[in-house]
Amino acid sequence: MPSFGEPWPECNDGIYYRDVLSPSDEGSTLIEYYRRKYKHSAPLHGWLQRINNKQVTIDGCIVVNPNTILRGGAELVYHRLPWKEPDAPYLLEILYEDNDMIALNKPSGLQVLPGGLFQQRTVLTQLQRHAGSLTTSGSQEPHPVPVHRLGRGTSGILLCAKTKLAKSCLAAFFADGTSVLGER
Repeated sequence: MPSFGEPWPECNDGIYYRDVLSPSDEGSTLIEYYRRKYKHSAPLHGWLQRINNKQVTIDGCIVVNPNTILRGGAELVYHRLPWKEPDAPYLLEILYEDNDMIALNKPSGLQVLPGGLFQQRTVLTQLQRHAGSLTTSGSQEPHPVPVHRLGRGTSGILLCAKTKLAKSCLAAFFADGTSVLGER
């Protein structure tokens, strides 16, 4: 069976968290905003360190003063620095493929979608990297996405759509099939 996948980089790209400030945020300081909105993400010291490390921008400009006064409508971006994600398999075996979908043999230990510590070591990342070599129906742009999910510790067949239209159709088939089974 053919397979695809690229080895994982040592570290991921980090994550960018974007917020557009509401009018009610106007007049708050940067540190007040983060302490209020993300109080469970980090203590005060953690947010101060992130600001001092130049990990926060307002409208594209790096901000290092935690007492900067905010204005409504501004875009605030916090860049969580890259980290080494836990080990995960990267090769995906192709079980079936046509112009609309691809069925993969997902190995145990590989997460399907980003979440938690796994932001790039996912099936979705490998599909997106592989998108350039995908053949799709008509003139549709490749937009590969899983149609359902399997837990990280689960191995098995994972059905993925190759385009937005295929995703909509396959998702409808799954929904219809589930509703029919539920009525019996």
